[in-house]
Amino acid sequence: MSRTVVVTGAASGIGHATAAQLEAAGDTVIRVDLHEGDVTGDLGDPSSVDRVAAEITERTGGVLDALVANAGVSAPTELSVKINYLGTVRLIEALRPLLAAGRDPRISVTSSAATLQGNDPELVDLLLAGEAEAAIERGAALAAQGPMAGYANYSSSKRAISRWIRRVAPSAEYAGAGIGINAVGPGQVRTGMTKELFASEEGRQQADDAMPTPYNGIADAEHIAAVHVFLVSPANARMTGQVLFADGGFDALRRGDDIWQSL
Repeated sequence: MSRTVVVTGAASGIGHATAAQLEAAGDTVIRVDLHEGDVTGDLGDPSSVDRVAAEITERTGGVLDALVANAGVSAPTELSVKINYLGTVRLIEALRPLLAAGRDPRISVTSSAATLQGNDPELVDLLLAGEAEAAIERGAALAAQGPMAGYANYSSSKRAISRWIRRVAPSAEYAGAGIGINAVGPGQVRTGMTKELFASEEGRQQADDAMPTPYNGIADAEHIAAVHVFLVSPANARMTGQVLFADGGFDALRRGDDIWQSL
């Protein structure tokens, strides 16, 4: 039976591939992007996020079956904080009542294997505490220190959204309402954001040094999309609060075989 699914960042890359796979399976997809889509808006602007949510509510009649919150940027500035965490959480929360009214409601978020490297604990804590203005200020301060320090804006925003997912997943508002929420953590992926990096041997080597992918190398957007499609499907009936690293083995290299803490 056809379901209604919202995909953000759907104009290119992972979002475009996810929307295409969902439509090929017979689902109705509402594509959201900055300039091209069924609904357009800047997810780094709170008022724009609210407008996007209102338009989706109108289009769906207040009933939504799934959300793929894929929109994001890899900017070494506070823009990553605004879109990857603040805008994403705001949109998910705004659409949660629609999902609660849906059939087998599911959410899948694009996180990143970068959650495992280069984070700023202060920025992560500010985001999880809901201190939006302070988090943006912290992000700007990191960006002012240069690209290396600024990278923490991206990795920290992705770590924060991953932790937020695990925090809310078993709650009454999500699990209690039958809403499953998970994330995909890609490693190296061929998208518009990485095209320039992967265009040269030097760039490819730099990427491999930072994030090796021993299993099948660099991914295509379609590979990550397939994970999103499963996570928002009715077949995913028990998994929630998980971050699936579709990263070619980087997580296993980075964290090793024992990631379980003693209770």
